[in-house]
Amino acid sequence: MSRIGLKPINIPDGVDIKLDDNNYIVVKGPMGQLEQQLSRDMIIEMEENVMTVKRPTENKKHKSLHGLTRTLISNMIEGVTKGYTKTLEIVGVGYRAQKQGKKLVLNLGFSHPVEMEDPEGIETEVPSNTKIIVKGIDKQKVGNYAAVIRELRKPEPFKGKGIRYEGEVVRRKEGKAAK
Repeated sequence: MSRIGLKPINIPDGVDIKLDDNNYIVVKGPMGQLEQQLSRDMIIEMEENVMTVKRPTENKKHKSLHGLTRTLISNMIEGVTKGYTKTLEIVGVGYRAQKQGKKLVLNLGFSHPVEMEDPEGIETEVPSNTKIIVKGIDKQKVGNYAAVIRELRKPEPFKGKGIRYEGEVVRRKEGKAAK
């Protein structure tokens, strides 16, 4: 039985939710608007300030969709009220980041600086030249863009140089032993 899917979703003040018969949901809040087509199999009920998700049968597909649907709705509500952030750290001599308008410019030891345009709905901040903050209202887009930035120079295991998530622990390897 899905424990997550059974939890009711509280709708905070200032959030407007529209749901049609095909489970197409539109969530509007103080930070913006998100839309998504959810599974048509799930039964979504909305009372005053509470939403519940129910499944029609007990088969495996409906059980897996139950928790997913509830989490997607919950993430949309949290996104339009608080927003999401991912923080990245740059480690390495000469590695740095800077913001030029809507472009993120990264010097990562390549022969050229890497320039990345912020995608729509995503904003990046560079409070120091070794820290990047990715902000947005869509959890999936924020996580994906942070992963794309990290992919440019993953942390390597010998010196630990590269781009990592804040608080990420990089397992270090011992270097080649000298005779």
